[in-house]
Parts: sequence; C-alpha cells; structure tokens
Amino acid sequence: MKRLFLRSMENKEKIIIFYIDRHNNVSKRFIRVLSMNQDYMLAYCYWRKKIRTFKLDNILSTGAISNHVGA
Repeated sequence: MKRLFLRSMENKEKIIIFYIDRHNNVSKRFIRVLSMNQDYMLAYCYWRKKIRTFKLDNILSTGAISNHVGA
C-alpha cells in the first residue's frame, strides 16, 4: 500500500482509497498524495476538491486508477 502512495506522490498520479472516518463511515475517495509520515497522509481529495489529511490506519484498501480508454 505504501508503495502505491509513494508512486502517487512522486508521479502525481490519482489513486483510489476506501477510508473509514472517525464516525465509522466508509467512503471511497479519489486522491493524489502530497506528503506523508508514519501516521498521516496529506492528499488532494478530488471528491471534496480540497487538501485533506487521512490517518493511514483508517485506510481500508487502495488501488491504482487505470487510464485505459475503451473503443
């Protein structure tokens, strides 16, 4: 998971995360990682259209976004 975060940060790539907030609500977010430390990640959230902080322990899963275009 951290490898994907680092790749997002280095290449300015958009990724998807499934995140559980402090109220135990699960949300799907499209983000671009800006920086991170041991506990938190600072990322641009395309859903909120803002820079947000995400607690790494609350990220349930993550994935790359395909840039393939269908015919």
